[in-house]
Amino acid sequence: MLAVTILGNNSALSMHNRHQTSQVVTADHELFLVDCGESTQLQMQRYKIRKSKINHIFISHLHGDHYYGLPGLLNTFSLTNRAEPLHVYAVPELKEIIDLQLRVSDSSFNFEFIFHPITEAGALLELPNLTVSCFAVSHRIPCWGFLFTLRSKPERVKDGELIRPAIPSMSYAYCADTKYDESIIPTIIDADLIYHEATYLDDQVEKASPRFHSSSTQAATIALKSGAKRLLLGHFSSKYEDTSLFETEAKKTFPNSEVSREGVTYLIAPFN
Repeated sequence: MLAVTILGNNSALSMHNRHQTSQVVTADHELFLVDCGESTQLQMQRYKIRKSKINHIFISHLHGDHYYGLPGLLNTFSLTNRAEPLHVYAVPELKEIIDLQLRVSDSSFNFEFIFHPITEAGALLELPNLTVSCFAVSHRIPCWGFLFTLRSKPERVKDGELIRPAIPSMSYAYCADTKYDESIIPTIIDADLIYHEATYLDDQVEKASPRFHSSSTQAATIALKSGAKRLLLGHFSSKYEDTSLFETEAKKTFPNSEVSREGVTYLIAPFN
């Protein structure tokens, strides 16, 4: 299967019972954490996410609402005697921050910590059933989106009986924090599901680009032009208590749009 569970869908401030950005991608029973806002561990507990099954963490950029929860999560892994190696993928500066925190606290990890610096677009992780790649988005500081591609599987036949039909490849594109930027379209073309930030409603669109963010209609336009099948909206500004208008606006451009909801798992491909 391929699915994404939303742990946090808000922007910098935790308000209106919404939390900073974080989500878990599930691919054939493996869990991958994408961004790690401050409330990530609490949200994992609330929605019964098994931390021990997470072996790969992808951090889009170094604004606090996307990574301030990571040091605490790493410490929890140590305190709970994690045995498996942990891989973290992010801009090189994150390793400096982690090293500094370990040094000033006179601490170390009791598990193998493997840091993968992101310096250019391309494949980050190749597994037998899955590829994870990164692509640059347009934000105030270096920022990366992530594309999860679950490979196709042939039909399964036993004793002449069809046990499982062929499963086509499936993809999920996490577009991170970005202003409207059509340069990402060739990378995310025909994605089954896109998560695109929509910090502002359209009446505030003039604020979006100078702040390197997008509006609901701009996110929907990216989905439309890339041939996406579905669009999830997120990273809502804390000025909005009701997010339903984001969905209403986006649907005018791309009908298969919906606002992301914390605690909800969005299924992209079924179990096989």
